[in-house]
Amino acid sequence: MKRLHRPDLFAWSCFDESRNIDFCSVAWVRSGGNVLIDPLPMSEHDRAHLESLGGATLIVVTNSDHVRGAQSLAQQFRATLYGPRAERDSFPLPCTHWLGEGDEPAPGLRVLEMQGSKTPGELALVLEKTTLVTGDLIRGHVGGTLNLLPDAKLADRTRAVASVKRIVNEYPQIETVLVGDGWPVFHDGAKALAAIAG
Repeated sequence: MKRLHRPDLFAWSCFDESRNIDFCSVAWVRSGGNVLIDPLPMSEHDRAHLESLGGATLIVVTNSDHVRGAQSLAQQFRATLYGPRAERDSFPLPCTHWLGEGDEPAPGLRVLEMQGSKTPGELALVLEKTTLVTGDLIRGHVGGTLNLLPDAKLADRTRAVASVKRIVNEYPQIETVLVGDGWPVFHDGAKALAAIAG
């Protein structure tokens, strides 16, 4: 796994040829049990690295299109699966817990529900007020900038933009945005979010 901007954050990815972007996953290493967000299947190297860091106790899937390798990794590490509450009745894998606005699956990791994306109640996660981890709605197709899902895939563009504006207003101290699809933004995250919410 690749080390990110903090010593307790790691990522791994795979390149999607149809979109010409990386799909990305995040691991947060913490004393109370490590958290994986939208985990892709892992190479033997990355799996061994994660095992050396203590494995995983909790896996958060932000939306039904990001199930990826979550179920197999949950079984391997005996981790608890968390999914978006708004998709509970149709989610493609069984979860132990369902997350919605304001929940904290681990101390310091706060859940936001994004509206207007391609799936209802898509989750975004704010880590200790300065790092945002996103699913599908907020992406990074070009290095150094962020973008929204294409309009054709949005359920409601107005609500989607309002969700991003709300993040900027409530968390102006966000410095880093780790996207599920594309390039992360490591500096001036709130500014990059504001640019797509304008």
